[in-house]
Amino acid sequence: MASKQQLKVTLKKSVHGQLESIAHSVRGLGLRKRHQTVTVADTPENRGMIRAARHLLAVVEG
Repeated sequence: MASKQQLKVTLKKSVHGQLESIAHSVRGLGLRKRHQTVTVADTPENRGMIRAARHLLAVVEG
């Protein structure tokens, strides 16, 4: 059985001063505080949220 791919996403910079849509994307990924890491499924929806805030995030596949 193949397991679903996961992404580890870490918030490296604050969302303070960012556009509201970027802040919502970060919150949608489950990130609340700087340096917090969450594991999310590798889906097109999550990839889109990551792409919107890519300058604030660090992403590791696996």
